[in-house]
Amino acid sequence: MNALNYFCFQIFPYLALAVFLIGSWARFDHAAYTWRTGSSQLLSGQWMRLGSNWFHVGVIAILLGHFVGLLTPHALYEHVISAGQKQILAMVAGGFFGVFAFIGLTILLLRRLFNPRIRATSATRDIVVLVLLYVQLILGLSSIFVSAGHLDGGQMMKLAEWAQHIVTFRPGAADYIADAHWIYKAHVFLGMVLILIFPFTRLVHIWSIPLSYLTRPYQVVRKRQAPLDYYGR
Repeated sequence: MNALNYFCFQIFPYLALAVFLIGSWARFDHAAYTWRTGSSQLLSGQWMRLGSNWFHVGVIAILLGHFVGLLTPHALYEHVISAGQKQILAMVAGGFFGVFAFIGLTILLLRRLFNPRIRATSATRDIVVLVLLYVQLILGLSSIFVSAGHLDGGQMMKLAEWAQHIVTFRPGAADYIADAHWIYKAHVFLGMVLILIFPFTRLVHIWSIPLSYLTRPYQVVRKRQAPLDYYGR
């Protein structure tokens, strides 16, 4: 068990990150025309806007929360908020946006599986990614109930230490997660699996966030007038 824990939470994260970075670069360099979302909106617009918007708003908020919560050193916030208070904040915010993302993803997955036109044009990996994301959201929401059993922030601190040890290439990261509840371990491991397969799926469109839209000039769109007839009418 110690060897498995060491591989999953000390070695595998670096394998996943290496494939994530090198694979993304290689795909953009050699298969740039596959770098797209593959949206199904043209095939069917039913429920698309609601599902997509709810999912993306929820996931973006969750990712930002995980990034700040896991990678911010405790010394930077301990004088403002305690570890227990931080855990409660993470549970409330994560639960709220997690439900947002869960509802949106449920809509998108149902469209992908049961709309005949969309299903016919869907690759297997498209469905696999949605199912993995669905399981990941379920694990994340389930971890809230586990966290409610210990509100001292201790386990959250250990998970944060694990993440900070990984990104700073320090040894001993796996020790911080060795005695964690299986839901935390499954959630973390599946997250790394999603990072691993990222370059081989439509998830690569995350790299193409249209930030330039925030600063580009406004486009003026005018209604086209009907052409005049021979008599100028």
